[in-house]
Amino acid sequence: MKYNIAQVNVAQMFDTIDSPVMASFVAQLDTINALAEASKGFVWRLKDEGGNATEILVFDDPMIILNMSVWESVEDLRNFAYKSAHTVVMKNRAEWFEKFKTANIALWWIPEGYEPTPQEARAKLELIDKQGDTQEAFTFKNYFERPSA
Repeated sequence: MKYNIAQVNVAQMFDTIDSPVMASFVAQLDTINALAEASKGFVWRLKDEGGNATEILVFDDPMIILNMSVWESVEDLRNFAYKSAHTVVMKNRAEWFEKFKTANIALWWIPEGYEPTPQEARAKLELIDKQGDTQEAFTFKNYFERPSA
């Protein structure tokens, strides 16, 4: 069996997605999403009717948005996240998002062809909060190798 890496990251907005506070973030979404989709190793990302995931609610707080994607390898995901134009968005995140109080990123291995659900992603974040990084859910800082076939 082959495996891909799934990722989720969440953020708590300062204001609603359609507010002036969030306008410069929203203006970049299509460009960054297209960059992800064109990046080496990209497999899939969660989308709503608008082409992103900002309308998909998984938490009780509607100010928490999530992003989910699947990649062929941790290296491909890391290159997109930290070595592409995506870094500009990350550098400016304090303009739009509060400091998250719990785990805000989780990675986990999934069978090739599987699409994780937002509820599964939330459970992975909660698992990191409870147990720290484990084979079931981890971060870039302490990631676990791909399972053997």
